[in-house]
Amino acid sequence: MDLRKKIAVLCYVVLAVVAVSAQVKKTPRPGTPPPIARSTPQPTPEPTPEKKNGRPDPSVKSGDKAKPTFVPTHIFKFERPGFLTSKIVIEHDDSGKGTIAFLKKDFDETMTDPIQLSEKTIDGLKQAFERLHFLDSTESYQYEKELANMGSNEITLRLDGRERTVKYNWTENKDAKFLMDEYRRIANEYVWKFDMVVTRENQPLEAPRMIGTLDTYLRLGEISDPPHLLAFIKEISEDERLPLIARNHAARLIKQIEKVKK
Repeated sequence: MDLRKKIAVLCYVVLAVVAVSAQVKKTPRPGTPPPIARSTPQPTPEPTPEKKNGRPDPSVKSGDKAKPTFVPTHIFKFERPGFLTSKIVIEHDDSGKGTIAFLKKDFDETMTDPIQLSEKTIDGLKQAFERLHFLDSTESYQYEKELANMGSNEITLRLDGRERTVKYNWTENKDAKFLMDEYRRIANEYVWKFDMVVTRENQPLEAPRMIGTLDTYLRLGEISDPPHLLAFIKEISEDERLPLIARNHAARLIKQIEKVKK
């Protein structure tokens, strides 16, 4: 083959290769496939409860309200501004079960505690009311002169649908005076007991003074029924939170009360 033919063949081959290359599409380089979106499971929504008014329905009776555990048949009220205990209200039924509410000087809040009178105290009150023929009487019991500095005493008795209230600050009637004094003695017991509970919990160093106060009440006959306090005084005598002097004093009072009881 001469030189011309070789050159012609070579040119033909080159042109053929170029033509074929032009017709072939460039295949893109495979890349990283995009992440497949996966659906995240969601909790099934709870049904939204219907909104209610925050105020209680007046038609629904609350079972949480404390019901009175006694129906007062005897009510005693004492009031004397300026006294250490300026107001006292004692309410109880025929069995002696009830409450005492009292207001101390320089305090704004009235304290209330349950009470349970002893059989001796209940019997003494009952006999005094009977001797006075309290429900049938029209006597006022008030002394001829007003002694406002003594404070006012108000006594109410309810029995068999009948009710009578009297109010006096001093009296010469023996049984009316007994009622006034006896309710004061009841108040002395329970107010002192309340104060002693506070002392044991919060101010144990005040215990000797508190036991001294009880000692004075007992010597003056200002506690209605001293044996009624024995169990509580025994607790005090064994309470190691209190100073020894107070516990020993309480132990002596126990012996004194038990001696008189016999």
